[in-house]
Amino acid sequence: MEDIIFYDRIQFAFTITFHYIFPQLTMGLSLLIVFFKWKFLRSKIEKYNNAAKFLMKIFAINFTMGVITGIPMEFQFGTNWAKFSELTGGIIGQTLAMEGMFSFFLESSFLALFIFGEKLMGQKLHFLTGLLVFIGSWASGYLILATNSWMQHPVGFEILENGKYVLNNFSELFGNPWLLPSFLHNQMASMVTSSFVVASIGAFYILRGKQVEYGKMFLKTGVIFGLISANLVAFPTGDWNAKNVVKYQPAAFAAMEGIFETEEAGSEIVLVGQPNMVEKKLDNKIAVPNVLSFLTYQNWNKQIKGMDEFSKEELPTNIPGLYYSYHIMVGLGTIFIGLMTFAAFLLWRKKLFTNKAILWSIMSIVPLTYIANLAGWYTAELGRQPYLVYGYLKTVDGVSPTVSSGNTLFTLLGFIGLYILLGLLFLLLVGKTINDGPTSKAH
Repeated sequence: MEDIIFYDRIQFAFTITFHYIFPQLTMGLSLLIVFFKWKFLRSKIEKYNNAAKFLMKIFAINFTMGVITGIPMEFQFGTNWAKFSELTGGIIGQTLAMEGMFSFFLESSFLALFIFGEKLMGQKLHFLTGLLVFIGSWASGYLILATNSWMQHPVGFEILENGKYVLNNFSELFGNPWLLPSFLHNQMASMVTSSFVVASIGAFYILRGKQVEYGKMFLKTGVIFGLISANLVAFPTGDWNAKNVVKYQPAAFAAMEGIFETEEAGSEIVLVGQPNMVEKKLDNKIAVPNVLSFLTYQNWNKQIKGMDEFSKEELPTNIPGLYYSYHIMVGLGTIFIGLMTFAAFLLWRKKLFTNKAILWSIMSIVPLTYIANLAGWYTAELGRQPYLVYGYLKTVDGVSPTVSSGNTLFTLLGFIGLYILLGLLFLLLVGKTINDGPTSKAH
């Protein structure tokens, strides 16, 4: 059974990690497309319209890849996680079905109209289709987060005698105190990725010395949106999420922060350290006293429970993985704020476009925005373990015992091979689109 659980989790982790590469860009990019189209309607300057259509082409490639990589995940609910689906399908099935029926069809239908219908519809209706793509994209994220939030903090349900979970309060599902903070945090993180991507495209054009006018526009827009979203990821959305974890998953919070023992007074915030699971401590620790208590409770001396306060069954199953995921996310987020603050300062001083060091930095850091987003999701999911539905349904009770570990491993290897090919195709298509640029006749 341990092998089955291990391979089921590894397969789902791999497929969802690869899948989330794509929607984390499309959700943020949809807002930037609406922004450029709105700028065109106000100014009638054609470069804004070309920019919107160019970014929508990148959006479309990402959207297509997201759909392709999302389908296997849906099937895994019925194959690898059949027991989980059987028990909780009456709840999570509703939000997932709403995402597919409403958000996905809204997004995909108006995506096609935006790409092919500009001349037929006119500019105002063309803007409306872009706006509806944005709404569909963010609604999709909201409904997926509604599903995940219920798994993190289950509300509005009852368990029948046969063990099945049924929803008895629909409004509680969408009024879940976990939902809004996680949704806003996720969307702002998506905006960070898209802003850095757009800024990096601009930096690429400037450094190459071609389509420089578009390069400056993309760079300026990406830096401004990136600065705002990077700060919003940290505060208030990140702070709001952290306080939810303290309140509803205190054992996970202790593991995230590396608090092995409860301190009598305020808790320190750890900047550097490695979890030592044998001696139950952090090695090579660099910490600032009392800061964590202040950030969490606005009280320098407020006590925060350590992992010694919880039983082994209550603690996350992979404490080092959770600790490192969280600190990678926070560390990279801090770097993003610093880089975009400096870039915004150079923009204000009219020195950004000629500073090659910052242009190369913006281009080089783009992969780290994807890693930070994924680290954030790993933090949320590792913090919930050993539960699928926190506090109620354990992971061991949600797997399909009839699907062998050998079958799961075989399909995992198949996914890896297929996704490598898809990844190469994606890079080729996006690379060609960026190389052609907004002035390509295809636009």
